[in-house]
Amino acid sequence: MDFLPTWPIEFNSMTSFSILLVAGAMGGYLAHTIRWLPSITGFMLLGYIAGPSGMDLLNADALSSARVIIDIALGLILYRLGLSLDIKAVFKNHYLLLATILETIATLLAVYFVLRYFDVSALTAAIVAAICTSSSPAVLIHVGHELGAKGPVTDSASSLVALNNVMSFLVFSALLPVAHMEADASWLVIVFEPLYRLLGSLLLAVIIAYGLHYLILVTKQAKQYRLALVVGATMLALGLANALVLSILFAPLALGIIVRNIEHENVISKIEFGESFELFFIVLFVFAGANLHIDELVKYAPIAIALIFARGISKWLGVFVAAKSYKMPTRSAVSTGLLLMPMAGLAIGLVQTTNQLFPQEIATVSALVFGAVAILETIGPLIVVWAFKYSGEADKKEIND
Repeated sequence: MDFLPTWPIEFNSMTSFSILLVAGAMGGYLAHTIRWLPSITGFMLLGYIAGPSGMDLLNADALSSARVIIDIALGLILYRLGLSLDIKAVFKNHYLLLATILETIATLLAVYFVLRYFDVSALTAAIVAAICTSSSPAVLIHVGHELGAKGPVTDSASSLVALNNVMSFLVFSALLPVAHMEADASWLVIVFEPLYRLLGSLLLAVIIAYGLHYLILVTKQAKQYRLALVVGATMLALGLANALVLSILFAPLALGIIVRNIEHENVISKIEFGESFELFFIVLFVFAGANLHIDELVKYAPIAIALIFARGISKWLGVFVAAKSYKMPTRSAVSTGLLLMPMAGLAIGLVQTTNQLFPQEIATVSALVFGAVAILETIGPLIVVWAFKYSGEADKKEIND
């Protein structure tokens, strides 16, 4: 009877997406009933329960079929983060430049030497250090929106997170020739592959950004189509980056940055994504929770905890020193540094890139990064909630509702 479905039923992207959303909705409801629990933690908890380590509703096949949805979600989040980075304003704001330099160098050195202390190889330690330079835009954007946070601390943190992710990608790219040399690759691959991935992604973002800018101007009388154009442009960047073997992480981030900086009136930058954008946050964090593996966490817990401590102190201290150098209030200095603590999307994406380019390094890299991400995505939202409230920029009505 060929008309009957095969058994067990094979998961497709739509089925996986529905399970991710339902699990996320239940996680959000759990967080709503437990007042101190951030919704992101609820999403991840239900993702873990629904994942392979729990009820196995989201098994390996389901998670694999959901990969394209996660790429789209992460791409849109990175694009939105890129919109927060005004390059001219950053170069005029010496505090942001100093904070980025201090916390990036401190994080790279601290994580590298901590991992070397635990006898992790030099190359693996450098790759993990580069990945750990990144911060989670999803946590910052989601929790900030949830609390109605607005003000200079929120704006500074958004710019610093965007700069973090750019620096993480640049340092990661700079390590590719070293990794290629250890793998005995040809000099053509050593020299040109990193340049191709970096400059190609940037060029792609420039072309799409100017095309989007032109279309928005042509259709300026029909504002109802602007969001569709933005989402279409972001997905085009993701699709072409994937087809051209470029970075599906850097392309949307660069797209957002370029769009923000070629506009004169911020027409595109001010487009509101609306409540439907929350769906992408939900699926991303449920997916992250479903990918948690307790056995790996236990095995690498001592190193992961040391790594998290070194990373957290470095980022916070770098931002704090920069802030106090410019005589910023202590409350603002403390809060801004704490808002950089979470690490997720870009870090997971760079692990996948490591898997594609350097499979010989992936076992240790993935265990260390996923272990750190699991812990940071559990405690990170709590830290961010506290930081927003401590800064005084969280909307009191949102907190009390």
